[in-house]
Amino acid sequence: MKKFDIYTDGACKKNPGPGGWGYVHICGDTENTLFGGDPQTTNNRMELMAAIRAIEDLSDQATVNVYTDSKYVCDGISKWIHGWKKRDWRKADGKPVLNEDLWRRLDQARAKHEVQWHWVKAHAGNHYNEMADQLANLGVEKTLTEGVAS
Repeated sequence: MKKFDIYTDGACKKNPGPGGWGYVHICGDTENTLFGGDPQTTNNRMELMAAIRAIEDLSDQATVNVYTDSKYVCDGISKWIHGWKKRDWRKADGKPVLNEDLWRRLDQARAKHEVQWHWVKAHAGNHYNEMADQLANLGVEKTLTEGVAS
């Protein structure tokens, strides 16, 4: 089974507003990147989309370390999701889980792999986290110029 380190990030101008996501796949000496965006979204949705696309884009079952600077994504997928699923996608206070559509998609994507989640501090000099941030911002710029989701 292949082993990947994946760095993800999301960005949004005027939350909500135009947003972007980006990821870096690292497998051995090979690095692959991708970015996209949405003309009307939130930062949390872009953080989730970065993780979703990064995992969905793996062609074969893999062992994966996902690094994100989003505590929302890291805690949501590794801690909170278990309770949400038990409560039929409701939070402890009974309110619906925000971004349920993307949480379900991320949960489905990760089920095919052995995934470990890691939080990294944003803008702290981590090379790959900075790359993911730059890609997410490219996604915002592309969205602003093209006006379509990708």
